[in-house]
Amino acid sequence: MCTVCGCGTGPHDHHDHDHDHHHHDHGDSRLIAIEQNILAHNDRLAEGNRAYLAERGIFALNLVSSPGSGKTTLLCRTIEAINNRYPVSVIEGDQQTRHDADRILATGAKAVQINTGKGCHLDAHMVGHAFESLEPANGSVLFIENVGNLVCPAAFDLGEAYKVAILSVTEGEDKPIKYPDMFHAAAMMVINKIDLLPYVDFDVEAAIAWARKVNPDIVALPVSARTGEGMEEWLAWINEGRRRARVVSP
Repeated sequence: MCTVCGCGTGPHDHHDHDHDHHHHDHGDSRLIAIEQNILAHNDRLAEGNRAYLAERGIFALNLVSSPGSGKTTLLCRTIEAINNRYPVSVIEGDQQTRHDADRILATGAKAVQINTGKGCHLDAHMVGHAFESLEPANGSVLFIENVGNLVCPAAFDLGEAYKVAILSVTEGEDKPIKYPDMFHAAAMMVINKIDLLPYVDFDVEAAIAWARKVNPDIVALPVSARTGEGMEEWLAWINEGRRRARVVSP
């Protein structure tokens, strides 16, 4: 259960008894305190993850999106392009199954699956625990494929270098303004499935404008994982991030 967003909770999960009085003031205050405590604890663990990655010169990206954006396909194509240059590993987050981890393993990369059950996002504790079994190589690239959700993952730092928001052209171009926290937190917006642009009603320039309204510094990159269009720029960005991570590591 995610205490911050309340997913997985039913109407009687917190109070089994019936009562007709209301307690908005102290209830709201308690909720805010719980949220702050959870996020503060997560941030401390995320700093530990960040130190672990920095000491080893590992460049970590947190891939976030709605379900069906094509991020696993993009990730597989990315790994196929760079796996012969340097080590790549993946932490896969889904509520159930290990289908995506199996797809990643088929590319030759190391992968570990995290199933969150009713949880709607990965957190820093899950990721730190995954390091133990994954053991990402020094100087490698680590991809964290988060649970498909544009809400809760925005609030949870995992220790990554950057969040990358993936928006497909089969979604609305107004997603960045509808889910501003995610696009504000992301360093890059990958506009995926651009090979479908002739067949869908999606305005790329409007999507970029909406994203820059909430985050003027966001990098926008149109990509097709299927045809390879835009992949060179995406891979160059990853390569530069890895180079910087290796330079600053001891």
